[in-house]
Formats: sequence, structure tokens, C-alpha cells
Amino acid sequence: MIVKEEFLTKLRRYFGLNLYEVKIWTALLSRGVSTAGELSDIANVPRSRSYDILESLEKKGFVVMKLGKPIKYIAVQPSEVVERVKKNMKQDADERVKRLEELKKTDVIQELNSLHTQGVELVEPSDLSGSLKGRHNLYNHLELTIRNAEKTVTIMTTSAGLLRKIEGLMPVFEQVKKRGVKIRIAAPLNTKEAEKVAKDMASVADIRHTDCKARFVIVDGKELIFMVMDDAEVHPTYDIGIWINTPFFAKALEDLFEVAWKDMKKKIKA
Repeated sequence: MIVKEEFLTKLRRYFGLNLYEVKIWTALLSRGVSTAGELSDIANVPRSRSYDILESLEKKGFVVMKLGKPIKYIAVQPSEVVERVKKNMKQDADERVKRLEELKKTDVIQELNSLHTQGVELVEPSDLSGSLKGRHNLYNHLELTIRNAEKTVTIMTTSAGLLRKIEGLMPVFEQVKKRGVKIRIAAPLNTKEAEKVAKDMASVADIRHTDCKARFVIVDGKELIFMVMDDAEVHPTYDIGIWINTPFFAKALEDLFEVAWKDMKKKIKA
């Protein structure tokens, strides 16, 4: 049996199996019913490993062991396997989330917070900086920074960036808005889509139109995250942001934003 490596790689990624498991599984699918010895020969997997692998696949719901001698295995229909894997993944994720929620009530999180507080006290403000690679990491850090806002959140972004923010950051905007944090967003509102997004966000932020092309977020006039690439020309995986805790520079940039803000037009009414 010849199965392309590319196909095996896809199976490993989708189903969370190792290389030997996908080889044995695809070999069994091609046979329907087979013994461990036969499958090890077909899949080119060491015979000493085949029983362990089949036991693992049985626990995961990919195969069924047939009664009798010699022991044979039956392949479960792939569509049923997908449903079983989905169910198992959901159960595993729910259990992990539950454990993390329980962790909040223990002394462990208090000790971790204490360690972090002590560590930050020893760090110079200028050292609190870093690069953020990939848009997923960027938005994780944006969410964290905005969630900790006490007074103001100032954002300049693109039309596409405005759409991403309502999709990824709307809950945190609503959260800090309830605490009285003032949110201002400047972005090009030249398209109907951008105007719709601005209208949907009007309840949590003051949004105005700008022709300027820039991407940055300032929180409380002291923390700054700015993106160094044009989001229209870079793949999300290669997007890069710089995070710095610098009240001097952040406040200076916010003052410049304030001057430009006065001339920006508010196209959307809350």
C-alpha cells in the first residue's frame, strides 16, 4: 500500500495521531479487517509496535477489536471517526478549561501573581518591551493591554483593522467601557463595510474618519503597541508589532493624535 506523505501529514494534523498510528489506520482502512501482523507489513511499521498502536487507536475510537483468534481489527467508518474525535476534543478542552477556572480559586495563582509582581518591581520601565510576531499573538497582547486600561484607549488603524477589532476585541471594549474607560478610534471609513463596523462599535467607542495610514494602540498614555507593517501587504503570520512601556513616548504620540483628532470627521452617530 502506497500512501503519499502529504496525505499522512494532513491526517496527523487533523486527527492528532503520530506517524505510526496514521500508517496503521490507513492500512486497516484499505483492508477493512486485518491482523496486527498483516497491518505492520502493509504499513511498514515494526511488528513489535503494531499491537500498542492498535490498542491506542482502539481507545481513540478509530478501530474495533474483533473477537476470536487470531485477533483481528475492524476499521470504523471515517465519518464516524470524525464525530468521535470532535467529541473527545471537546471533552478534553472542557476539562482543561474547568481545571484552569478552578486554578483561579487556589493559592497557586496567588503565588504566581506574587512572583510576577516581585519580578516587575525589579525591572526597569525601559526593559518592559518586546516584539510580537504573528497577528494572533498581536491580538492576544492587545486584549491583555486594553483589559488593564484604567482611563483611556487610543487606537489608529486601517479599515481592515477596524473589522478585525470588532471581531476580536469587542467584548473587552465593552468590559472596559463599563469601567468608565474612554475609547477613541481613528480609521478610514471610506467603505460601506467600514461604516457599518463603526456604527456597530459606536456604543463603546468614539470613532472618527481619517485618511492617515497608521496602526497603533496607546493605553493610559503610557503603554504603546504599534505595528510596523502595512496589513494590506503582509500575511497575518508575518505581521509584526512592537510593545513598549514608555510614558514619555506614548504621551507624546497621544498628544499628536489629540491634535489630529480635532480635525477628524465623525461620520457615525451613536
